[in-house]
Amino acid sequence: MASSLSPCPLAALPPLPPLQLGVVGHVEVVTFLEVDHLPTAGEILSCAAALDLPAGGGAVVAVQLARLTGRPVPFFTALGRDATGERAAAELEALGLELHVAWREQPTRRGITYSDRSGERTITVIGERLNPAAADPLPWHRLGSWDGVFVTAADAPALRRCRSARVLAATPRLRLPVLQQAGVRLDALVGSGLDPAEQLPPEALQPPPRLRIATAGGDGGEAWPLGRFEAPARQRPVRDAYGAGDSFAAGVTAGLAAGWTDAMAISLGCHCGNACLDGHGPYATQLRRTAAGALSGQGD
Repeated sequence: MASSLSPCPLAALPPLPPLQLGVVGHVEVVTFLEVDHLPTAGEILSCAAALDLPAGGGAVVAVQLARLTGRPVPFFTALGRDATGERAAAELEALGLELHVAWREQPTRRGITYSDRSGERTITVIGERLNPAAADPLPWHRLGSWDGVFVTAADAPALRRCRSARVLAATPRLRLPVLQQAGVRLDALVGSGLDPAEQLPPEALQPPPRLRIATAGGDGGEAWPLGRFEAPARQRPVRDAYGAGDSFAAGVTAGLAAGWTDAMAISLGCHCGNACLDGHGPYATQLRRTAAGALSGQGD
């Protein structure tokens, strides 16, 4: 059996050049609960810590890209025209995003996440996912000047517009009909190999993605055509796994947009995902660019 690829040490990766990156995707406002274990029927649990944050795959990828590049990242999304959506928009801008919102009359989607003592997260979402669409009055013309874009939610015409960026990466959670109807070649399709909702048959997309990645948590993952890759060694227990996969996807997207090799881009993704595991919620310990231009995690 072929050996797995070990991630390059973070210090061995070159500095990221100036990049114009963006995200098209969704938001859900999530209540994060840290518990000793998942509740059983009829049980009452005590929660040691709780947070309410605008999250979801699109938001987490966008914030991670902003922290990697040290500049505001355009984020095209949809939110409900309600107090939850307005608060989410303000908080996302405070996290370093250049927000472009298609406002909807439906309520903003919410979620609840339990993080148990192993750090594993269990998610319940409440309401319909609100997706940006090509018909929305968003500045789609700007995508042609972007070095890279990651897409977590869109309709097929919007995904076709995203192909004007130099690098286009996406998650399988876009849903198979959207990916098939768009008919565009992805530079990378990045999803979880542990989540059935993110697993697509290899032949499902035509043209096929140039790079297909299925992550496997602490076991690393597999990339086609590259092969298996390992996760970085952990120095401390996992606190919260929420957002680690999305942070990984952001790192891969940034590396590909920088012109790095696939192995180097996956290495950056691995370090982004690993850093996210140290904090409560997705943002506390994401990898970020320091004033000197290096990348480091932030303590919680």
